[in-house]
Amino acid sequence: MDRRRILIVAAAVVAALGAVLVFLYVRSADTRAEDQYQTTDVLVATVQIDPGETIDAAMGANKIVKKAVANGSLLADYQTDASNLSGQVALTTIYPGEQIVASKFGATQAPSSSLQIPKDQVAVSVNLTDPARVAGFVNPGSHVGIYMTGIDPETGKPFAQVLLPDITVIGVGSTTPVSTTTTDQSTGDQTTEQLPRTLLTLAVSPANAQKVLFAQGNGELAFALLPADGSTSIKAGAATDFDNLFK
Repeated sequence: MDRRRILIVAAAVVAALGAVLVFLYVRSADTRAEDQYQTTDVLVATVQIDPGETIDAAMGANKIVKKAVANGSLLADYQTDASNLSGQVALTTIYPGEQIVASKFGATQAPSSSLQIPKDQVAVSVNLTDPARVAGFVNPGSHVGIYMTGIDPETGKPFAQVLLPDITVIGVGSTTPVSTTTTDQSTGDQTTEQLPRTLLTLAVSPANAQKVLFAQGNGELAFALLPADGSTSIKAGAATDFDNLFK
């Protein structure tokens, strides 16, 4: 009899616990539904706001409007009134559609980082596809060899050759898709495709800067990433073409 009572009490406890869990789940679901359909009018950028631009100037230029945003999508420090940020400037670029948040504004603009260019060298940038920049493994501080591929204007033959054997990368910029058109040499058919290209900034001597800029304008550049321990070096030599490719 006692055992039966224990089982009955246990069953009642389990049932009560289940009821509580169901209640909490339903309540949580109701809250999520409310957040999904209930909105709050917050400040949202409609036009890009540049670093250093004041909130007052952005408001005056109609770059910011009030927009209803679902409660579940509100950012932590969203703003409903621009007066809270009066006199402050944007610390970073604010793009159209972004909520105006206090953390992106301050009393003074954040100082922009500057490139550390070695003495007696200059900085030049090249725009490379993912394969040409070693699939994204090249970072600031990396040492790379630079190769050029193109068509020899005297012979009309394609070639590949070392342009500079050891160059330091000092900056990696943004990646953007670029339309590239290639022509089939036998049929003349053209193919256009979107390829992501990334800006990479190099530290080179003024003389080598001329080589990089000329080569970039008259052919294609590609990097070969050198080991960090310096165990491998690249040596400039004769160009590779179909005459010596398999020798």
